[in-house]
This record gives sequence, structure tokens and C-alpha cells, in this order.
Amino acid sequence: MKRIAIAGGIGAGKSLTCDFIVKQGFSVIDSDDVAHQIVEPGKAAWQAIRDAFGDSILKLDQTIDREFLAKIIFSNDSARNRLNSITHPAIGIEILRQIEACTTRAVFIALPLYRSEHRQIFSLDSAWAVLVSPEIAKKRLVEHRGFSESDAQARIDTQVSNEIRSSIVDRVIWNEGSTEDLHNSVNEALLSEGLLRG
Repeated sequence: MKRIAIAGGIGAGKSLTCDFIVKQGFSVIDSDDVAHQIVEPGKAAWQAIRDAFGDSILKLDQTIDREFLAKIIFSNDSARNRLNSITHPAIGIEILRQIEACTTRAVFIALPLYRSEHRQIFSLDSAWAVLVSPEIAKKRLVEHRGFSESDAQARIDTQVSNEIRSSIVDRVIWNEGSTEDLHNSVNEALLSEGLLRG
């Protein structure tokens, strides 16, 4: 079973890419979904986050108020680093567990914060990046996801550049055209990996 990472920043189109890959019959593990799972009330990461940030980050039902926590971490590097040190190891363990449970010919792992060491951690065969210019990413966040201009810019500013992403992956998929263009590019990538017949 091939293991392929899909990197990309906010607004780049990772979700569209992953949805299409699932329709092509492959498994996708989304690290954002895993991040939600590991912070459910009572889980170890939930308790560690509560200990680190206090009860003010909890909603009435004891779930983490993700919007409130996001405002804290996207304006404070040390808070973001503290959160990452809690969640990243737990996310990695759960992703590995889900990879082992996959039965399709290939599994794709959506990793917005992809780093070169993930190759070894997840025994990857390949890594792709879905990229878009910061200007287009910002426009998508404001127009389609309801972000304010300043919130969108703050999210984009915390991420690594397209140049850095490009330098640590095997394939770049630009997503600045239509959905059909994106699907065609993904099919080309699948063909190159020997996962589709031409």
C-alpha cells in the first residue's frame, strides 16, 4: 500500500483534492479530523490543553472552544508552540493507527503542517503539495469561509511559504484555476504514481 502525504496551506484546496481522491477509490486520513478526535473531552490531549490554557478555553459542554483558542495561538508564538507540543505527538500516533487499518491500494495523509521528517515518521512513498498564491488564499478565506481580512492574513502569515513547501515535496499541484483543472492535475499525479491506468 502506497503512503502519500498531501501538504498545503489554508485556502489552497487540500479538502477539494482529498474529496476527489476519495471518489477515485483511495483512503484519506485528514490530520485536521484527527486533531478534532484527539481533543474530545476526557482524552489525554484535551486534559493537557485544559491544564495549559485553563478552563476559559472550554465551552459549556466541556468541548474546546476552537475559535477562542485559535485567537490566542494565532497572535502568540509561545502559545502556539505550547499547543503544538501537546497535539502533534498525539496526532501522529493516531494517524499511524489509522494508516495500519487501511485496506486500499494507497492511503493519502492530509498534512497542512507537513515537514520533511514526516517521510520517516509515516514511512511515506511520496509527498505532494497543493499550492495557491497568498493573495488567492486570502480571497478564498474572506469570500467563501467568512474570515475577516485581518484574520485571514494572520492565518496565512503563520504558515510556511510556497517556496519552502515546494522544496520538501515530490510533486506540486497548483490550484489557481477551475475545479476541473484541479481534478485533471490530481489524475496526472495519480497516473505518475501508478495508481491510475492511462
